[in-house]
Amino acid sequence: MSFAKRAAASIAALTLAAAPAVAQEARVGMITTLSGGGAGLGVDVRDGFELALAQSGSDAVELIVEDDARRPELAVQIARRMIQSERVDILTGIIWSNLAMAVVPSTVAQGVFYISPNAGPSALAGENCSENYFNAAWQNDSLHEAAGATANELGYENTFIMAPNYPAGTDALTGFKRHYDGELAGELFTQLGQTDYAAEIAQIRDSGADSIFFFLPGGMGISFMRQYEQSGLDLPIVSAAFSFGQDMLPAMGENALGVINTSQWSPDLDNAANEAFIEAFRAEYGRTPSLYASQGYDTANLILSALEQADVDDADAFREALRAADFDSVRGDFAFAANHHPIQDIYIREVVQGDGELTNRIIGTAFEDHVDVYVDECRM
Repeated sequence: MSFAKRAAASIAALTLAAAPAVAQEARVGMITTLSGGGAGLGVDVRDGFELALAQSGSDAVELIVEDDARRPELAVQIARRMIQSERVDILTGIIWSNLAMAVVPSTVAQGVFYISPNAGPSALAGENCSENYFNAAWQNDSLHEAAGATANELGYENTFIMAPNYPAGTDALTGFKRHYDGELAGELFTQLGQTDYAAEIAQIRDSGADSIFFFLPGGMGISFMRQYEQSGLDLPIVSAAFSFGQDMLPAMGENALGVINTSQWSPDLDNAANEAFIEAFRAEYGRTPSLYASQGYDTANLILSALEQADVDDADAFREALRAADFDSVRGDFAFAANHHPIQDIYIREVVQGDGELTNRIIGTAFEDHVDVYVDECRM
C-alpha cells in the first residue's frame, strides 16, 4: 500500500474512533403512575415518551415501564430491581415529588442517571443537586411563582391558597407567596389524594377572600372544581397547568372556562416542533396531549439527542451531551441552568372552548428565561 493510501486509511480510522456511533444504546427504566389516583398523568408521560421513540425510528432505547401506583415504597422496590437486576442506565417517569425524593437520591448515588419528566422538588434543585440528575420539565416552585405574579397583575389582594401536604404542595405555596404581593385570606394543606373538599370550601366562603389559588393535580382538582361549582361560590381562580391541563378539563366541564393558569407549555404554542407533536399525538392516541405528555415527549428526545453524541457508559461524555440539550423542544427554546433544571419562558393561559373541546390559550407571558431560585445553592 502506498504512503498516501496508508495515511488516508490511518486518518479514516482515527476519525471513526473519535466520533461516537450514531444512537448509542441505553436501557431506560420508566417508573410512573399507571393505576390508582393520578394514573392519567403517568399514562400521558408514558405515551409522550413512547411517541418520541417511535418517531425517531431508532432502536437506541430499550424501554422498561412499570407502575408505581403512587406508592413510594413500591417505587423504591422497582428502582432497586431495575438498577440491580435489569441493569438500566437511566431512570425516568416519576410524577409525584414524594416518590422522587424516595427514589432519586439513591439512584444517582449509584451512578445511574435520573431524568425527570415531571417532579422537580426544591430539595433536588439546591444543596442536594446531583451531576447525574436532570429535570426536563421544571422546578416545582416555578409555575406557582408565575401564578403569584399573575395574581398581582389581575389585581387580587386577598387570595386564599391551598395545596396537598407533600413536597410539591409545599413548593407550590412557597412559590406562589414568593411573588404574590397581596394578603392571604387563608392557607391550607389538604391530604394527598383527597376527594371531599366541603370543609375547605366552607373555610374559603368564610375567609373574605377575593380570589383563590390552588395546586390540586389530577383527580384532586377535578373533585374540587365539581364541588366548588355546586357550592355557589364565584371567586376568580388563578392556578397552574397541573390543575387545569388537557388531562383534567374534559372532566371539569364548563365551570373551568375562564380560569387563568400558568405553564411552560400549551397546545397553541407556536413552533414547528409543537405543531408536529400535537398532530402526531392526536393521530396516535385520539386525544389532545396534556402538559405531562409534552414533558414525556421532550424527555425522550433529550435522551435520544444525548445518545447520538455519546455512549451512556461514558458518564462524563453522556452528561455533557445531556447538558447541551441539542433537540427541538415542544416548548421552543430550551436550555439547562447550572443545577440541571430548565431555563424557560412561563406563560399565562386561559381555559377556553376551542375546536369542540375545552383547552388552554396563551394570553401572556409571566416570566422570560426563568431560572429557579435554588440554582445558586447547587454546587456542581
